Amino acid sequence: MMEDLSTAEPGSWVLFHTCAHNPTGVDPSQDQWKQLAQLCKRNKLRPFFDTAYQGFVSGNLDKDGYSLRHFVNEGLNIVAAQSFAKIMGLYGERVGALHVVCDDKVTCEAVMSQLRILVRLNYSFPPLHGARIAAKILLNVDLREQWLNELVTVTDRIARMRIKLKEALIRNGTPGNWDHITNQVGMFSFTGLSPEESKAMVDNHSIYMTGNGRISICGLTEKNVQYVADCIKSCVSKPMQCIISYEKTNHFPIENIPFGCFFNKDYGKIHCCTRIGDEIIDLAILWPLFQGPLFKKLAL
Repeated sequence: MMEDLSTAEPGSWVLFHTCAHNPTGVDPSQDQWKQLAQLCKRNKLRPFFDTAYQGFVSGNLDKDGYSLRHFVNEGLNIVAAQSFAKIMGLYGERVGALHVVCDDKVTCEAVMSQLRILVRLNYSFPPLHGARIAAKILLNVDLREQWLNELVTVTDRIARMRIKLKEALIRNGTPGNWDHITNQVGMFSFTGLSPEESKAMVDNHSIYMTGNGRISICGLTEKNVQYVADCIKSCVSKPMQCIISYEKTNHFPIENIPFGCFFNKDYGKIHCCTRIGDEIIDLAILWPLFQGPLFKKLAL
């Protein structure tokens, strides 16, 4: 990201997610935010912050808003679009606020004039219901405290479901490394599922997700997390095939040996195989035959 932004022309607008990046769930560290702020100052870039999930990372508004305060403290004139839709449970109301930091009163008045024109052209008068709910919560000491405590509860549940999903994927033997599930933060997770695997989740298991593998962690519960993990396993696991296609990239020439190690391009691993006629049989297929009760009885 630093490399790409270094090539941006002066005056370019840069869209940042304040926290809980959607869809990746990967946020810059505080040190990385400092580097980004210096880059914006040096290259005269204009920061625009999308602030939709403040509080959904740590449960703390101040901590999650670090990037905003740091950029302003560094003298950068930022624009921040803030939404209360998620963090106040007002999704259908789409209520929020637009913040513009200016150098002086003259600039502020000019910006406000332009914003009024845009508002008039777009929606003229916004609905008041959601805005009044948000205002009542923010301005009432008791309601604000209750809301902040509920933010912690919500954030803790999201973190707990990340852990539960990762544990379920490890427990059921789903192929791959799933550390990214708990390393990511916020409402969403980039699972790493391919478009084909994501489509299989929808078509075969009625688990609805975007084609890039993004899921909403908030949709997980104690009751369905194991089911989701099992469905992920069924979509990412490639069945072991008995017959392995022969290619010149195999480790041993088929015409010279009755037995050897071959690479299964469909499964992505090397397996011990034997040649029978013109076919290569994966010996891993035979292993379960030696684990059944009949074999154990005869072995005794």
